[in-house]
Amino acid sequence: MRFHTRKWVKPEDLNPNGTLFGGQLLAWIDEELALYSIVQLENPKVVTKHMSEINFKSSARQGDIVEIGIDVVKFGTTSLVLKCAVRNMMTREIIITIDNTTMVNLGEDGKPKPHGKTQIEFVKDRLM
Repeated sequence: MRFHTRKWVKPEDLNPNGTLFGGQLLAWIDEELALYSIVQLENPKVVTKHMSEINFKSSARQGDIVEIGIDVVKFGTTSLVLKCAVRNMMTREIIITIDNTTMVNLGEDGKPKPHGKTQIEFVKDRLM
């Protein structure tokens, strides 16, 4: 799993129990998955189609730093399937796992469009 983004848990990210609000965490995850897909598919028109079961395992509190990790499960014709884990950098515990999220590549018409990708590409390799 490659961990790409860190988020600092601030007061506005908390639920009434004083822990990280699950909805805020899911918004961070969705944004990170979209950004990852945009870079991989080289297209800014990417949408989330499906998320599998979301498994909350622990939480985070104000001041904690959480880290979002992503791996590619598979490349489809118009989609990219990703898995995700978020861990608490302070406690080293996994906060959440999502085994499959399907991101769909869209054309100018807003409909699924083949992307032609079959493997992970790193930006540094595209520049050579």
